Amino acid sequence: MSTQSFTYTGTFELESGQKLQGLEIGFNTYGSLNENRDNVVWVCHALTANSDVFDWWKGLFGPDDHFNPNDHFIVCANVLGSPYGTLNPLSINPATGQPYYLAFPEFTIRDIIKAHKLLADHLKIEHIEILLGGSLGGQQAIEWSIIEPDRIKNLILIATNAKHSPWGIAFNESQRLAISADRTFYAGAADGGSKGLKAARSIALLSYRSYKTYDITQQEDQSDVTDNFKASTYQNYQGQKLVNRFNAYSYWYLSKAMDSHNIGRGRHGIDKALSLIKARTLVIGIKSDVLFPVEEQQYLFRHIPKSAFAELDSFYGHDGFLIETEDLTNIITSFFKTDVKGKIIELQKIA
Repeated sequence: MSTQSFTYTGTFELESGQKLQGLEIGFNTYGSLNENRDNVVWVCHALTANSDVFDWWKGLFGPDDHFNPNDHFIVCANVLGSPYGTLNPLSINPATGQPYYLAFPEFTIRDIIKAHKLLADHLKIEHIEILLGGSLGGQQAIEWSIIEPDRIKNLILIATNAKHSPWGIAFNESQRLAISADRTFYAGAADGGSKGLKAARSIALLSYRSYKTYDITQQEDQSDVTDNFKASTYQNYQGQKLVNRFNAYSYWYLSKAMDSHNIGRGRHGIDKALSLIKARTLVIGIKSDVLFPVEEQQYLFRHIPKSAFAELDSFYGHDGFLIETEDLTNIITSFFKTDVKGKIIELQKIA
């Protein structure tokens, strides 16, 4: 399905006070609004994903999956700074006639949501039945549910947090160090920093997976191997795979946006901010997640007024939210059948 485009003709002011002209947002929709206009499912995507949720969240979103175009009007918008149809560092700066590159202004999760609110207004979506996201997508979903508590009816937060942790920021800074060590990052070219981006992705993978993941999937078949290990070639492959579809500048800025995430900023603290959420909320943590430890989701569960909590036992680590779609479907189905306040949802395995 082709990506649609919305251009905001006004001046878009960022949280920092800096301003952008010609804000373009790439987005995908699936299905149609029903007569009551109460079937909107809005997906907030993670760091390097695009707006085609049917492509990257198969098993949960698709023609025959839990979230399908027959039952729902599904919307996914590409985030500010991402190269999949939205204004980003490779876009042309109207002041210079050249790509922004490192002249692109830094932005926050709140700025991303401010842009998505404009799109929702453009699509004449007054109420969102279900807002969901994992990781950076979950950070966006929390922000939106605080900024517009009356617009969001149900909220699903997966492997995310209320404030990005020092641990998570350290991982992101390590990746930026890898990018900035590549001299081409400062050369003013679309493929600048590619070698650094490859190394950055390799670092990131270590936080997305776990010891057990690698021990199972990258174990050597032969005992006499002394070089070119499976784990080595896997890191190289995944790094290059991202280089082929993304750019170092977008990665740099989006990682900084993730670092900026703190729902308590300007709201008298995190607990006060979470208390503003009116949506019926499902919080899902992944037991093996080392980047967003399950304690962070338990914190959300304890402080969001109408919330339920479920835990996934996946050996895939943080990336489990993209892989364990059958378990996610079971949990989400159970969530909509129960009174949520203070509820722990136990995953019922299908025989």
